Amino acid sequence: MIKYLVLFMLSISVACANDIQTDEINEEAKVDCLILKDKNSIICKFEAVRSTDNQNVTLQWINPDGDISRTRDMIVPSGHGSIYDFRFIEGRALGEWTFKAIVDSKEYTTQFELN
Repeated sequence: MIKYLVLFMLSISVACANDIQTDEINEEAKVDCLILKDKNSIICKFEAVRSTDNQNVTLQWINPDGDISRTRDMIVPSGHGSIYDFRFIEGRALGEWTFKAIVDSKEYTTQFELN
């Protein structure tokens, strides 16, 4: 009888752990950008909790005028937690840029300034 009770409690624990992991994916997703002037580069990263499924992500670079400069559809492969996008600084409009990642109709944004 104790074996059945332990097996039941273990099953409940595993089921609850799966629910918690699913919630963390959306809560911990974030975007960040790094400007490397000496390399003439802007590197932006979308990061989420690792998942057992592929995640489709749309990345958008929005210029200071509010226009979308570039859109890329990418996949975060199962078992991975991040993707990167890269642009050169030279030729970009000066001002405050926005980098946006869209996953399952949820948007994650960050801003950076080119001067």
